[in-house]
Amino acid sequence: MRDGLQAYCRKCAATYHQQRQVAKGRPVRPRVDVPEGHKLCRTCGEIKPHSEWTRNRTASDGLATLCKPCKAAQGRAGHLKRHYGLTEVERDAMIASQKGLCVICLKAPAVHVDHSHKTGKVRGVLCFNCNSAIGKLGDDPDAVRRAAAYLEGTSWKPTLVAPGVYQLPS
Repeated sequence: MRDGLQAYCRKCAATYHQQRQVAKGRPVRPRVDVPEGHKLCRTCGEIKPHSEWTRNRTASDGLATLCKPCKAAQGRAGHLKRHYGLTEVERDAMIASQKGLCVICLKAPAVHVDHSHKTGKVRGVLCFNCNSAIGKLGDDPDAVRRAAAYLEGTSWKPTLVAPGVYQLPS
């Protein structure tokens, strides 16, 4: 209208719009009444206070469409798929095949996906310490063998063959 107002109130306009969508065969979500300061998460179906939502300035109510726990779960699933090509079910199956333990230390629970940085292939699921140790050693099997020899007490001192040339023990 010229005065900037609609001809119908908001409730009547919403009802008319829903009737038109149903007539076209499109799905219409039922309206859910929520208390003031709360919002319904369509993913988990729970009504939660505004403190359980992240901010989104572009949304009409200023809040995200997913609650914090649902957004975190969706983020974890997306990370696994993007970085490793795995679903959560496949990762959980790998953990179950390892009996829930890290395959290197056999002590801590397996929670971190380990992969080759050269090929991108997933090798298994390790604990944080073992996964970071492999990464710090540069995914180099020779470095791991030298570290094992050092821990076992095998002398690791290089032999001077010529000036500036050292030979490592085999």
